[in-house]
Amino acid sequence: MSHAHISVRRDPPGSRQDPHEACQSAGREIADTLARIGDKWTVMVVGTLFHGSMRYNEIRRVIDGISQRMLTLTLKGLEKDGLVTRTVFPTIPPRVDYELTDLGRSLRDPLKALHDWATEHRPAMVEARRQYEARRANKPRW
Repeated sequence: MSHAHISVRRDPPGSRQDPHEACQSAGREIADTLARIGDKWTVMVVGTLFHGSMRYNEIRRVIDGISQRMLTLTLKGLEKDGLVTRTVFPTIPPRVDYELTDLGRSLRDPLKALHDWATEHRPAMVEARRQYEARRANKPRW
């Protein structure tokens, strides 16, 4: 080998964690968590269950606009992620109750803060949208 070439030892794949890979992995995990708790229907279901244990149809009546399929998917996802428990009672027909776990209840303060922010700033957002649409309507289209 000439002096211009330096031998570089490569570690076998998986032998050492690349710091960039670790950062990307953590970012994916956080994005996954935010996708769960930031979903519109998740926020609505969790907010509804802050009032206590509820049956499926009670939840559906409270949340305006949620389809049966979307409520089912949301509840299954919340149960899978440990935010909600599902209890089946052996009656005829079977009774199923949904309730927040301790982990689910820990979302109370962050979701309340988000709700308060949305309530306070909604008029400003509506006005910003109105102004945006007015600007777009007055732009020449070429």
